[in-house]
Amino acid sequence: MLFPALENVVRLLSSLPGIGQRSALRIAFHLIRSENEKANDISEAITRLKGEVRFCSRCGSLADQDLCSICRDSRRDRSVLCVVEEPGDVYAIEKTGEFGGSYHVLMGAISPLDGIGPGDLRIKELLGRVQDEPDLKELLLATNPTLEGDATAEYIASLLKDAKLHITRISHGIPTGASIEYAEKTTLARSIKLRQDFKAQA
Repeated sequence: MLFPALENVVRLLSSLPGIGQRSALRIAFHLIRSENEKANDISEAITRLKGEVRFCSRCGSLADQDLCSICRDSRRDRSVLCVVEEPGDVYAIEKTGEFGGSYHVLMGAISPLDGIGPGDLRIKELLGRVQDEPDLKELLLATNPTLEGDATAEYIASLLKDAKLHITRISHGIPTGASIEYAEKTTLARSIKLRQDFKAQA
């Protein structure tokens, strides 16, 4: 027996990242069993999200005004600009408490197999910021440690090779507490290639 309303909800839910058909069906069944108030609350929350949350006009991160709270914060270090792929990356880095500069969100990474080229990303806006922000001294490329992320970082670095900027890349390799013996080959190779200066603590 077909239920068009159920099939429509499952189709829409399964179009979301990380949700497959089975998960979408479980969520739909849960909503059917739930009180009407819960389903209405979810619906209203999604509508409010779309109406109140936008992308920052400067960095591309999430904002509830034209500029996000980080871009509005005069205490941030304007000499360092961290380039990330997605708005969620900003929140992940902020949680570490290790970075006090500004951000630029690309909205993805170069991926020819997915039909995503440089023109589909916010690279033009990045170049504009490099030119227009006089205090900028360092560009930290914090794209993901994937083939796409590395290709994107390389592309941006090549575009800015003549700029008077210190271009850096986040270091990635073996996580703390892991054993070299069981490290994945690519991860271990990256750890060796991107080794850093080491000095004994006084």
